[in-house]
Amino acid sequence: MRDVTVDELAVALDEGALVIDVREHMEWQRGHIPGTRLLPMSQLGARIGELDRSTRLYVICQSGNRSGAMTDALRGMGFDARSVQGGVNAWLRAGRGVATGTAA
Repeated sequence: MRDVTVDELAVALDEGALVIDVREHMEWQRGHIPGTRLLPMSQLGARIGELDRSTRLYVICQSGNRSGAMTDALRGMGFDARSVQGGVNAWLRAGRGVATGTAA
C-alpha cells in the first residue's frame, strides 16, 4: 500500500484528484475535507461500479485505519488507490479546514 501525507493530498486536491471519504454519513456531516466524495465503507462493495479504474483514488477516513483497509481492497480490485495517513484528524492537526453539513 502507498500512503500519502495530508500535504500530498492537498496538492492532489488542487490538481483535481478524486478523494473518497469512507466514513459514515454522520461523520461526514461533522466535518469533511472540501472536494472529497462520500462513499461509506459500508457501501463500497455495492457502489464499486461508480469508480473508474483508470483514475488514481485517494482514500480517507477519520484516522487512517479504515482508509488503509479500503485502499488494500481497492488495489486488490485493480484500482490505483492511496490511503491518506492520519485521515481527517491529521488534516485538522495540520491546520487545514473542513466543511460541515449534509451535501455529499
